[in-house]
Formats: sequence, structure tokens, C-alpha cells
Amino acid sequence: MSKILEHLIALLGLEDLGGDGYRGQSQDLGWGRVYGGQVLGQAVMAAGATIEGRRLHSLHSYFVRPGDTTLPIDYQVERVRDGGSFSVRRVVATQSGQPIFNLSSSFQIAEDGYDHQSAMPDVPGPENIPNEQERARELADKLPPDVLKRATADRPIEMRVVNPDDHFGGSKLEPLRYVWIRANGPVPDDPVVHQCLLAYASDWGLLATSLRPHGLSILSRKIQSASLDHAMWFHRDFRIDDWLLYVTDSPSASGARGFTRGEVYDRQGRLVASAAQEGLIRPRKKPE
Repeated sequence: MSKILEHLIALLGLEDLGGDGYRGQSQDLGWGRVYGGQVLGQAVMAAGATIEGRRLHSLHSYFVRPGDTTLPIDYQVERVRDGGSFSVRRVVATQSGQPIFNLSSSFQIAEDGYDHQSAMPDVPGPENIPNEQERARELADKLPPDVLKRATADRPIEMRVVNPDDHFGGSKLEPLRYVWIRANGPVPDDPVVHQCLLAYASDWGLLATSLRPHGLSILSRKIQSASLDHAMWFHRDFRIDDWLLYVTDSPSASGARGFTRGEVYDRQGRLVASAAQEGLIRPRKKPE
């Protein structure tokens, strides 16, 4: 396991405070706030710590306030219901007594049933596609030093974009992205860890899809952007240390908000997870 991946898995691990309370540390990725995927992954770990014999199948969450990278995050779990087949948990994440995030999640026993899925798109495999760090190095002369440093740093999740954004040309592109993702090293067999890592990765670049038809990218200084909510559904077992295709599309943008959907397929073409998110994409006002 790479050091950066080992650090992320340790970051997702939580201190048990008792009474279904947990504490996680914050990570500073240089954005001035805690990355939303980190809070999401830690909240899933907190909810899962109160469950036995059932697997997470869906989550719905809201980002309430920006997280402070200098402070730990406390997670309080509420055991809403334990039924015969399903369990529901609610998690509130706080810093300095203020809520920054909340999560509702549902867990289910293993069951057989009907089975169908949408077909995996026919796109090139990941083998000959440069990763995000390699693409950033190609743009080194166009990126500010602080952005270049973040963009070329080692990452726990490797990402290879099949149809990359036009960060500087202003081209208006179809609101559709294909990204191959994989953990940067082997991951323990615990399926909860794989779900948490996919939740962590799913927030990365999802909102950017809604900017493509407007000739903008997430690096643009013309917009103010932030994730507002995030939902996921886990359909089938998977391993995040093998390549997964993350397909995202944006059917709508309005009211300074962009809506984006995601589907995650494994190399065998199985649909293993889905995601949805609405985020702020507000044009910045010109200084007077």
C-alpha cells in the first residue's frame, strides 16, 4: 500500500468517544476548507461502526458549513431504526459545537432478488490514458504555483479522465465525463473500507461536469463553487483497488446550482454504484 493511501485509510478511521460518538481528524488539501469526500467517508465509517451483519446500500447527505482543516470533526450517530431487513442511521458532524454536515444512511441484510442494470458505455480502457498529475504537468506553464503543487501531488485515488475538461480554452463541451478511478495500492478486504473510499472519491470532480457546457472548469476564477448535497447507492460488491469507470452527466443547471449524476462500473461492466449531487456554481460578481 502506498503511503498516501495508507494515510487516507488511517484518516477514515475514527476515535470511539463512547455513546455512539466518534472523532476524526481533518485533512488540508490546500483548498481552505475540508474536502467534502473526507467528511462523507468518515461519516459512513461512523454509521457503519454501529451496524453488524448489514451492508450500506444508500446514503443522503448535506454539506451545511465549510469544514475547518485545523480542527477535528466529531460525529454523533443516531440509531433511527433496526428492522428485520433494514437499519437506518443518522449522523451529524460538528466542529466547535456547530454542525457542518449531516448524513442519513440505510443498511440491508444480504438478499436475493430481481437483477438488471444499464449498460456500461464503450470507452477506451485506462491503460494508455494519462492520470491527472501527468495532465497537470503538461499545463505547468498555465497554472499558478499553488494550483500546480496541488495538482501534481501524489493522490490516494488515481484518476484518468477519458475526455478531459478544457481548463483554459473555453470550449463548450457535452456535460458528460468518463473517468477511470482506482486506489493507489491494494486495499484491505473489508468491504466497508472499499465503500468509504469510493464515497471519498465520488465527490472529486462530480460538480465539474455541470460546468462543461458553459465553457468553464472548476479552476475558473469566474465562478464560486461548492458541493451542497451528495447521495449514493451501492448496488453490487466491488473492489476500489481495481479500475472502476465513473460516468457522470449533468442534465440541468439553473438558479446558480448544477445537478450531476454518476454511475460507477467495474471492468466486467457491472454497475456497482450510483451517485447524485447538486452544487453551487455561482458566477462571481465583478469587483466594482
